[in-house]
Amino acid sequence: MTDSHAVPHPRTRLDDNFASPIRFSLMAGLGDGMELDFAALREMLQCGDSPLSKAITHLQAAGYVTARKGTVGGRSRTWVRLTSTGRDAFAAHLQALREIVALGGKTSF
Repeated sequence: MTDSHAVPHPRTRLDDNFASPIRFSLMAGLGDGMELDFAALREMLQCGDSPLSKAITHLQAAGYVTARKGTVGGRSRTWVRLTSTGRDAFAAHLQALREIVALGGKTSF
């Protein structure tokens, strides 16, 4: 039996935009104010171009990252950076995960 006035389980605050391991890892890898290029992200996340590109596109659509394109030595490059919205959303997601873990030892059946 559940209490309809109980505080919602922290899982209800998990952000589905971070459900993909690559998107989650990309957000974790971009520190506050840090901007990394596509090649560095690909190497850090140990993934292919297509999955990384899809993750960046998804997170851009959510407003969580920005991608800036330019050229270096005549070659096209892409740099990715967290937005303040993305930083806050990821921090809230991590907090919800911490609360879920903390509940693990406190739940009685």
